[in-house]
Amino acid sequence: MGNDDHAGHALRAPSRLHAFNRYEIKYLMPGTALPALLAELDRRLDRDSHGTDGGYGVWSTYYDTRDLRFYWEKIEGLKFRRKLRIRHYGDRFAVGDDTTVFVEIKQRVNRVTQKRRVALPYRQALRLCDGREMVEHEPGQAAFLEEVLGLVSRLDLRPVAMTGYQREAFVGRGAEAGLRVTVDQRLRGRDRDFHLGADAENRLIIPARLAVVEFKANERVPYWLTDLAAELNLSVARISKYCQSVEAYGRAPRSIFHVPDTDPAPARSEA
Repeated sequence: MGNDDHAGHALRAPSRLHAFNRYEIKYLMPGTALPALLAELDRRLDRDSHGTDGGYGVWSTYYDTRDLRFYWEKIEGLKFRRKLRIRHYGDRFAVGDDTTVFVEIKQRVNRVTQKRRVALPYRQALRLCDGREMVEHEPGQAAFLEEVLGLVSRLDLRPVAMTGYQREAFVGRGAEAGLRVTVDQRLRGRDRDFHLGADAENRLIIPARLAVVEFKANERVPYWLTDLAAELNLSVARISKYCQSVEAYGRAPRSIFHVPDTDPAPARSEA
């Protein structure tokens, strides 16, 4: 495996502003189909170097307006839409003031997803997004941080929802170096206690029997991967983890894109 998965993980280096564009295809699939998918991904791609032994946790706090502007932009399918979040990779119970997190703006322009983000100590990220104060930064990060500060101040953004899940990730090699496939399971969230390290209850926002799979490519997804999706009878899903969390807690009426909880009682997860 000694492949350099720079395309997937240089994005976590703490010293620079990172920006990248991708085409993304998202699927919702039953867990029973995962073994076949994972076996083929292991054969054709390299495991993300941060995702050995069952992957890693991904936790995000999403910011929105009082009337959920970013939520409604997604539901209404605006060709240009964006969202602001603070994201942490790994064990959320280990998050402290000095833990490295990412302040990220993710936006969609037609079919292209654009992400821009900077790594900051969690204390500084909260000062920026909650305290609405400029924080110490490198010269190349100034424009992005000013944009974040302008967004939270002008739109009066505040934490609205948190999501978390266990991710297994794969990266392409050679001619497919820009390819990334993620498999997210145990998707859960909460609508309060927004500190990433809070010992707070989380509710499953998608039934535990389902996983979210994403194909992400700089230009196009390889044919073998779309053929594999067809073989496994996967259907493209217009699903947003953020919107799922908002709707799961009744912050907005459930949209036609909501994945229903078909279990007889609300499922909860403490992890």
